[in-house]
Amino acid sequence: MKTTAVILEGPKTLGLGQVTLTDPGEGDLVVDVRHSGISTGTEKLFWSGQMPPFPGMGYPLVPGYEAAGEVVEAAAGTGYTPGDIVFVPGANCYGDVKGLFGGAAHRLVTKSDRVVRIDGALGAEGALLALAATARHALAGMNTQLPELIIGHGVFGRLLARLTIAAGGKPPTVWEIDADRQAGATGYEVIHPDADEKRDYGCIYDASGVSSLLDTMVGRLAKGGEIVLAGFYPEPLQFSFPPAFLREARFRIAAEWTREDLVATRDLIDHGALSLAGLITHTVQAEQAESAYQTAFEDPACLKMILDWMPSSSNAVGHKKENAA
Repeated sequence: MKTTAVILEGPKTLGLGQVTLTDPGEGDLVVDVRHSGISTGTEKLFWSGQMPPFPGMGYPLVPGYEAAGEVVEAAAGTGYTPGDIVFVPGANCYGDVKGLFGGAAHRLVTKSDRVVRIDGALGAEGALLALAATARHALAGMNTQLPELIIGHGVFGRLLARLTIAAGGKPPTVWEIDADRQAGATGYEVIHPDADEKRDYGCIYDASGVSSLLDTMVGRLAKGGEIVLAGFYPEPLQFSFPPAFLREARFRIAAEWTREDLVATRDLIDHGALSLAGLITHTVQAEQAESAYQTAFEDPACLKMILDWMPSSSNAVGHKKENAA
């Protein structure tokens, strides 16, 4: 069984190609992807060639760990049936093509215990579940505090702010230097850091992934305050010790989501406690993947890029024939 997938051959060398899928077996689902998201964090590092050594990395690879689609085949005992809509956090089912992430494909094979059933009414927003779950994991881990200050008003920063409010916390302050990205706040304030005079934040979350901001964050901490590194940092992290020493600063690293986070975040969305509205700024047909990745990584106006894998009116007939085959 073959499918069309985004293939990253090497740094900044990306396009659509044909890959051979692993045959489904016990416990497997076959999923037709409807929408997949492009991550401006880890995927950008792979695309640019800046990703430090990481288990399972290498080229060629199928990127993408944010996919939502329809189950078209389900092994007995999985609890799923054809027609179910699921979120898929990537797949590794492409033979010689690496699937470290593996969600940016028209069709994929995955273990049923990796997916989460979602409401089909979410549409393209269903692909945002992993990013929302990552934000939830940062907030809901052991011995955590809710943020008083969030650095960065991209999609991840917005989700952190929304989840903080959903958890009953005080609306956080959010820093953003890009004037266009300062818009879109819901129930909290977004300001340029130069306009913020506060120097005693008890908990600061970094959603920017910019390692050079550490000293700035330390300078805004209260004594005994905590900095949560919620981004992904390709360079070694360093900071000036004396200011951190004087503040008895604490640092915490937030890792990736777990399945528990996916389920809990899905439930928050289903019950109306968390909205994913207004986070997707760009949606293009998967055929335009090459330009879509470049836009996602290089255009500041692009908060979130989604690839639409559903057939357009021009190729719907061919799609139906492919599925029938």
